[in-house]
Amino acid sequence: MNLLAEKLSASPVCEAARDAKAKGIYPYFREIQSDQDTVVTINGKRVLMFGSNAYLGLTNHPKVKEAAIEAVKKYGTGMAGSRYLNGTLDIHVALEKKLAQFMGKDDVITYSTGFHVNLGVVSCLTGREDYILWDERDHASIIEGHRLSYSTKLKFRHNDMDSLERQLQKCEPDKIKLIVVDGVFSMEGDIANIPEIVRLAREYNANIMVDEAHGLGVLGRQGRGACDHFGLLPDVDLVMGTFSKSMASIGGFIAGSKEVIDYLRHTSRPYIFSASNTPAATAAANAALDIMINEPERIENLWKLTHYALQRFRDMGCEIGNTSTPIIPLFIRDNDKTFYITRYLFEQGVFVNPVVAPAVAPADTLLRFSLMATHTLEQLEYALEKIEKCFRKVGLLEYQLA
Repeated sequence: MNLLAEKLSASPVCEAARDAKAKGIYPYFREIQSDQDTVVTINGKRVLMFGSNAYLGLTNHPKVKEAAIEAVKKYGTGMAGSRYLNGTLDIHVALEKKLAQFMGKDDVITYSTGFHVNLGVVSCLTGREDYILWDERDHASIIEGHRLSYSTKLKFRHNDMDSLERQLQKCEPDKIKLIVVDGVFSMEGDIANIPEIVRLAREYNANIMVDEAHGLGVLGRQGRGACDHFGLLPDVDLVMGTFSKSMASIGGFIAGSKEVIDYLRHTSRPYIFSASNTPAATAAANAALDIMINEPERIENLWKLTHYALQRFRDMGCEIGNTSTPIIPLFIRDNDKTFYITRYLFEQGVFVNPVVAPAVAPADTLLRFSLMATHTLEQLEYALEKIEKCFRKVGLLEYQLA
């Protein structure tokens, strides 16, 4: 084994993975052999999917699939170039115009992935003399973006507005101050305190960027996101969204003023130096956006299921933190126990996602239970029953099974 392989093999992450595999509780890279729906097939076994980000359940919508197929027939399968050079199609431009209108912003550009959006935007908007202020639980793509920036980075406590204000007070008044937060935090499911962030931004002359990856299609009018949920979309400078969740595709976008978007078009390296979105992905996202706008009953049903599930988990005595969205964290607070419960639930026909260190602190390990608009109440009841039985069995609830 060479020096590099030897060093990496001895890393804590690899050692933890080997240990979990040896115990038979390694829960990652489970191969799905079916379409992405409320029920999926893994190793020939049909299980209920409560680990998906497809909040509106559109990945199998016939209009979305047909749009992707027709785009391949017309444009082919790939772009073989970046948007900057030979990779711009008329359907890219049409989708950007539609998204700009939908989000109430001057302009939009789309990237190949949501990760690329945050990486490419956060890394290049501010200079050495400026500041980026970020929530300690921001998504990894935001963190990687500001790591590439030469600006001063100031972290504030999660959703703690006093902490944010203390950091703003450290900034020079005449320099750019960019506050970057998730609209809905992807692991904990809680919503950013956007009203207070807007108030502080006004007071300290700061700008705001909100990642709506998990708010788009869930919150706000017709699914416009957390900013719109609070009626503050016009007060947020930059709004990011992804296509890989509610919009049943792959890619992402950033919406903002013409000046900022034009700057990004000519300076954002992940945008300029990545091949543009495939025709199929672009057309699928466009079709999903139309459905999101024209079928409000999907969001309504998602929220009926969410309110029901949140109340049931609270009645059980589960620790679910401050979530108020279809992302429901079930705190376990032990790595191995989180893996064991994941395996047990899978054996019972329920797929959930384990979230353990280093993704979260060892004391914050959890199961991420997420809902789709297409889940039935019967499917949800089955999952709740199996979770309650398992949690009582391992001592996570107040009393044990007889």
